[in-house]
Amino acid sequence: MSSIEQRLRTVLQFIDQHLDEDLSVDTLSAVAHLSPFHFHRLFSSRFDISVFQYVQLCRFKSASYRLAYRPQTQVIDVALDHGYDEPESFARAFKRHLGQSPSAFRQSPDWRHWYDFQQPLKNLRNQHMTPTPQEIAKTEIRCIDFGETSIAAFEHRGDPALIGQSIRQFIEWRRGQKLSPQCYATFNILYDHPELVAVKDFRFDIATAIDGRDHLELQQSLVKNIVMKTIPAGRCAVMRHYGSDDNLELSIRRLYEEWLPQSGEELRDFPLFLQRRNFFPEVHEDALETDIFLPIQ
Repeated sequence: MSSIEQRLRTVLQFIDQHLDEDLSVDTLSAVAHLSPFHFHRLFSSRFDISVFQYVQLCRFKSASYRLAYRPQTQVIDVALDHGYDEPESFARAFKRHLGQSPSAFRQSPDWRHWYDFQQPLKNLRNQHMTPTPQEIAKTEIRCIDFGETSIAAFEHRGDPALIGQSIRQFIEWRRGQKLSPQCYATFNILYDHPELVAVKDFRFDIATAIDGRDHLELQQSLVKNIVMKTIPAGRCAVMRHYGSDDNLELSIRRLYEEWLPQSGEELRDFPLFLQRRNFFPEVHEDALETDIFLPIQ
């Protein structure tokens, strides 16, 4: 990685960590140790997007998560936390990008538009914020005995663009049952790769551990698409992924394409699954931690 590329990568990380602060060209060029006269041209040339547009994408991704999944947060606080002094200017910009006012989005998000809106940012991160060889080398993969875990799972079936809607419904149910993520582990079960199956066939579970809770009582509280399941006991290779989900597939591929052939292990008949250690937007995307479990015999 060249010196310029490393400096621009540092800028991307800085933006993630300071969405509520001044992110002007002057500020960001100082982070990159480059003249403002050259910084914005280098940024646009490297990423095919202006630094202003990139900051906007990051801010509205974070803001939309807060609006959709954190109903207790006031719109004015969301605006202030994303660099806007006036809620009116935030509302105008949000509607211009997301097609809905913040209040309308909170009430009934247009999930397909939301999904499409995030793709340019996802593609940029997937291309330019990949782990370095040094970072990959530091990531430990170990084999463990995973204990049987009872879960309540929201079964998302169909269009990946509508996962946000399923997450929101699951969070509402979970909150009502007082299954706090701080007390009950959060899992995803990955049955399919969204790019390798037809939209209608895509399957993805969003789940919470329920060990220690009255299962009969929870069974009576279940709503559409939420079912009781078990992640079975067994050996797993586990790897911790650091950072955004935009690069999660790279870590998964490392398990399948590099570690598995070299390990001599055989796969077990249960899908790949994840455990979420923390959550965006409570933490910055570069501080996210996700454990990837590959079931083996």
